[in-house]
Amino acid sequence: MKTFIADIIPHIQKYSQKLDNLTLLTNQHWVVVDEITNSKTVYIFRPTNELLISKNGKVEKAKWEYLGNNTLLIDLKDESYLFRHGFFDENILALKIDGREEYAFLVNETRFDKELNSADRILEFLQRKYIEPSIRAKIIDVPTKRLDENPSLIKTSEQTKVIATYKTKQGQVDVEIDKNSNYPWDGDKVILNGKFPPDGKYRIGFMWYLIVKNGFVEKVKLLSF
Repeated sequence: MKTFIADIIPHIQKYSQKLDNLTLLTNQHWVVVDEITNSKTVYIFRPTNELLISKNGKVEKAKWEYLGNNTLLIDLKDESYLFRHGFFDENILALKIDGREEYAFLVNETRFDKELNSADRILEFLQRKYIEPSIRAKIIDVPTKRLDENPSLIKTSEQTKVIATYKTKQGQVDVEIDKNSNYPWDGDKVILNGKFPPDGKYRIGFMWYLIVKNGFVEKVKLLSF
């Protein structure tokens, strides 16, 4: 299975089902997401621990086993794989390769044939469904102080606020975030290299960038390739 780096997964795990929800896992048609557009591989986890793997209609039989502690073992003909829980709902099954910070994506066939047929679309869907609503709720629940007319380095005495620092192409970006979020949200203060930041995009991490306007985060968005 093709694997992908997905920084969003740790941030949405609190919304995930556990792998021991066998009613949700079994007897569904889970399509493996990869970069091969002319091939389709479907995994069907049967309650008997039999795994049916259909590749363009040709079926192979394998074994699967839930080992507890949110781990899944898949036994193929010549090799076995140990996966850990990444994210799981009625649409998407993200399995973390044991020992690697990468994920294999499987999509419920009912959604794969309609829209969720690539890693980019999956990440956009997860952001839209889980990240953006939490951002809106946080803006309502956590009022943000405004910057002074002559901004300087962010200095906060609020116990609920901490400074997150990111290295970007434009320089060091400091963002005042809620200490419980561990990630910037709309409305957070921004300073670039100790000064008021120009409006624009600032890439942070592998898959995310900030849209900054008037010294504040206007939106946190997923990179599109």
